[in-house]
Amino acid sequence: MTTTEIAIIGAGVIGLALAERLTAEGREVVLIDPADPGMGASYGNAGTIADYAVAPVGTPDVLRNLPSLFFSRSSPLAIRHRALPTLAPWLLRFAQQSLPGPAARNAEAIAALLAGAGPLWQDLAARIGATEILQPRGCLYLYRSEAERQAAEAEMAGRRALGVSVEVIGAAELAALEPGLPPMAGAAFFRNAIFLNDPGRMMQILAAHVLSRASHLRARATGLTRGPGGVRVEGPDLRLTARHVVIAAGAHSRVLAAQAGDRVPLDTERGYHVEWDMAQLPLTRPSCLTQRGFYFCPMAGRLRVAGTVELGGLTLPPSPHRIARLVEGARTVFPDLGVPDREWMGFRPSMPDSLPVIGPSRGGKDVMLAFGHGHLGVTLAPVTAGIVADQIAGRPAPRALPAVSPARF
Repeated sequence: MTTTEIAIIGAGVIGLALAERLTAEGREVVLIDPADPGMGASYGNAGTIADYAVAPVGTPDVLRNLPSLFFSRSSPLAIRHRALPTLAPWLLRFAQQSLPGPAARNAEAIAALLAGAGPLWQDLAARIGATEILQPRGCLYLYRSEAERQAAEAEMAGRRALGVSVEVIGAAELAALEPGLPPMAGAAFFRNAIFLNDPGRMMQILAAHVLSRASHLRARATGLTRGPGGVRVEGPDLRLTARHVVIAAGAHSRVLAAQAGDRVPLDTERGYHVEWDMAQLPLTRPSCLTQRGFYFCPMAGRLRVAGTVELGGLTLPPSPHRIARLVEGARTVFPDLGVPDREWMGFRPSMPDSLPVIGPSRGGKDVMLAFGHGHLGVTLAPVTAGIVADQIAGRPAPRALPAVSPARF
């Protein structure tokens, strides 16, 4: 039987950032994950520190268009029909959270959580020796028509009201910023945004730093029980007791949370990307083609196209038409792109209100929950690490908003 002070179930970016914070405080930490640390959704994302992404997935506009969005094969927000019976309770909550009042409250809570995420990432990268991976070049939302660009003004005014720095620029300024793009009407420019030009490399550096101070048990945790000697974590070839357990297993967290006494409406959003290797990249900063719902991401030595939302659970195979949609959409902007060099699918932990679950279990802070970050897992990793570390230590946690508490369900 292995014993430790703190066991973190899940070695994605959330678990790694928390382990980095806790070991820096002198805590004994064991990470439990059957896979290589950081090589799931933490690797396959768009690489943006998206402190501008204050809008929840569920909004009144999405609610009005929900049937066509979910059931169109070409929609940027889709659902696997075979998963519909399982997803029905989640979808009902999602619809409720898309109403005007809840959507506005969710946006305010997301904005409060995101504030300062960029500087926290800069601090983390400096501590682990990975500053060169952070690119402070901003991010673009691209508009192909003047009508799109003008319609964006109202949306960006709403983001500014929530503290986001953004300017809507015209065709000439966009062309000066990204001359490799074809002519477009303009863009929303989030000038202060930062991106990782190699998320996988960042995860490797972070994992190497963490594992010089913590242990990694390559095992799958399937059982969690409280007892007088601590919290017991079990699984195939796994027996461990810890004073504190943090559930940070991303899309795989729901069953473990339920064993701790927390019924959390977590489900799985499947994210996709395709990549083309190239020495000369056609653009210099992440750029979201808003009409299509995906990002062009200029990674080290390759162009990654990542995005769209597909609700489909953990067991169904990848959807070939989602990959095809990314490739076809990318070629509408860069028609000379050939066959992608690789494709990928991963699992995002998705909550109906687009807010993560961060805080102590209903049964006490011997079990902490830290999952459900959706599209913002990378962005919010150091924020979440600070909240959880403060709560374990009994320090005031100013960012520990009731909006993200497990007790909200």
